[in-house]
Amino acid sequence: MISLAGKAALVSGGSRGIGAATVKLFAQAGADVVFNFRRDREAAHLVEQEAGKHGTRVEAMQADLRVADNSRKLVDFAIERLGRLDIVVANSGAWNSKDLPIEQMTERQWEDMMRVNLKSVYALVHFAVPAMIAQNAGRIIAISSTAGQRGEAYHSHSAAAKGGVISFVKALSTELARHNILVNGVAPGWVDTEMSRPVLGSKTGRKFVQGQIPLGRPATAEEIAGPILFLASDLATFMTGEILNVNGGSVLCG
Repeated sequence: MISLAGKAALVSGGSRGIGAATVKLFAQAGADVVFNFRRDREAAHLVEQEAGKHGTRVEAMQADLRVADNSRKLVDFAIERLGRLDIVVANSGAWNSKDLPIEQMTERQWEDMMRVNLKSVYALVHFAVPAMIAQNAGRIIAISSTAGQRGEAYHSHSAAAKGGVISFVKALSTELARHNILVNGVAPGWVDTEMSRPVLGSKTGRKFVQGQIPLGRPATAEEIAGPILFLASDLATFMTGEILNVNGGSVLCG
């Protein structure tokens, strides 16, 4: 088992899906973890309970990261509770299963998607980096998607935001290397979570998705959390600016 013993981690969007799986896996690996949730306090409490069984500190804070100052409050909370900040996983995001042609997409719809999928990543990193610079060490892992790599018709706003995350990772990797801060990303394909349930929950939708994936199925959230843990660990000390593709073979790049 990879060890994160003694590490302090912050995971955004940690009450469900990939974020919840990451919180649990980090705690199992020995890390203390703070995560945020937006609305579902009960789901956050369940993650706290399950992850806390491993004996590390696991705490949730309610914070809507579409508002930049809430990222500052979340980072401050994490440092206050954990004493330091070694790992940040920028996982908060949204996806709308409904097709939205560009000529019908409103400015509000575009800006909302940028706010949750790109600006929230910027804000979390912006407020976390000073603590990492001060300790001359840190790991930042941002979650993108296959849509950010290849684009996705009728979801251009989501693809653009997730593509921005990839470029953000690459830019920061060289900017922060002199501070011994490693910046990488993970690009999942289809993952069987609540977010993708509108598609995967129907027989037609699941068949369509499975037909796009050489391994013949969507990932589990735990199968995305594993590569995130790897990037946070001492097995990835010479990796920065990389995007790990975890998509069952559906997008071959890298």
